[in-house]
Amino acid sequence: MPSLAVRSTTGAAALLLAATLLSACESGSADPDTGTGSQDGTPSSSSSSDGAPAEAASIRSNVKRGARDVPVDTLLRIAATHGRLSTVTVTGSGEAGALEGEISGDGGMWKTEDRLEPATTYVVEAAVRGDDGDVVTRRSRFTTQDLSLDQQTYPSVAPLAGETVGVGMPVIVSFDVPVTDRASFERHMKVTSTPEQAGGWYWLSDQVAHYRPKKYWRAGTEVSVDVDINSVPAGNGIYGQESRHVDFQVGDAHVYKVDMDSHQMRVFSGGKLLRTLPVTTGEEPKFTTRSGIKVIMEKYDAKRMDSETVGIPNDSADGYNIDNVQWAMRVTSSGEFIHAAPWSVASQGSANVSHGCTGLSTANADWLYHMSVRGDVVEYVGTDRSIEPGNGWSDWNLSWAEWQEGSALA
Repeated sequence: MPSLAVRSTTGAAALLLAATLLSACESGSADPDTGTGSQDGTPSSSSSSDGAPAEAASIRSNVKRGARDVPVDTLLRIAATHGRLSTVTVTGSGEAGALEGEISGDGGMWKTEDRLEPATTYVVEAAVRGDDGDVVTRRSRFTTQDLSLDQQTYPSVAPLAGETVGVGMPVIVSFDVPVTDRASFERHMKVTSTPEQAGGWYWLSDQVAHYRPKKYWRAGTEVSVDVDINSVPAGNGIYGQESRHVDFQVGDAHVYKVDMDSHQMRVFSGGKLLRTLPVTTGEEPKFTTRSGIKVIMEKYDAKRMDSETVGIPNDSADGYNIDNVQWAMRVTSSGEFIHAAPWSVASQGSANVSHGCTGLSTANADWLYHMSVRGDVVEYVGTDRSIEPGNGWSDWNLSWAEWQEGSALA
């Protein structure tokens, strides 16, 4: 459960809160197993400027020495009293490694923004130079709670790192174990873009969240995704298993406009019309193609088309099982594709005869396929059947106001 991302630092209020959690039983007094109270192991005899003995320095923590089952969402804090911290190292057993942190400018506090790993023993070694000039050291250890895989949820992220996508591509985060505290997770899920564009999260379910900008991405945008949920509570005793960071790019602004009444697809790039292609779409009313904004989800240079996958028996009058259908691009989860359909060329541009897919000649499908990427937009008009929410990446069919309502922080 390595932490691959670091949260931004908390403000003064968080520091104050951490200070209130410091445990008095974690002082740096002499201890044969955990360290010494001074450089030579003897109490300091220094005095303050008014002649009174200087108070000895001590080191305290918000996690008690020897503690077990420490929650993994704990943010460790080490504090000095009557002195300044000079060094702090925190090392975890196994693959956890060092816990990175910083000492504050006044030397009074060490803090980390990385949460802890499960079933890990951490060793804390700290030193503080007291107001009396002596150095106090402390060595202690604690162990975190153990978590099974059923108590952890792993985030899968699309697009892939380094991928170039279309202007309609949403950021998709899928969790393998349900997240019931969506707000907790959403606070740790950040998307930044260059140039900057307004955007937001929408939870389709407890296991899937999408992010999209207010309008289509601008061509050439650089996007950075930080899903910093390692050890963050997901609700019901579940924690984030790992943080993820993904950078991707937005390519050219491809928008394909399909008019199912005129049986034409107009292909735009950067607002410029490149070609108008004759198409055929779903036969009405049996196989009416859905109207609405769709996004290319997958690409196959060849794919078997089997009617049984959409509930039509192969041996029925409307059944089919066609191997090696070329230049196929999925636009809905329910089975609508754009693909080469050489068997319907005579109807392309004049009639809708398909089972719901958008058919083109082999040459036109080849040309379109090779200029397209995941996330390119296909806008369909001309039928009274609308695309259903969640049928593919149908995010753009919601208004911006409706989209914002899908945030757990709304």
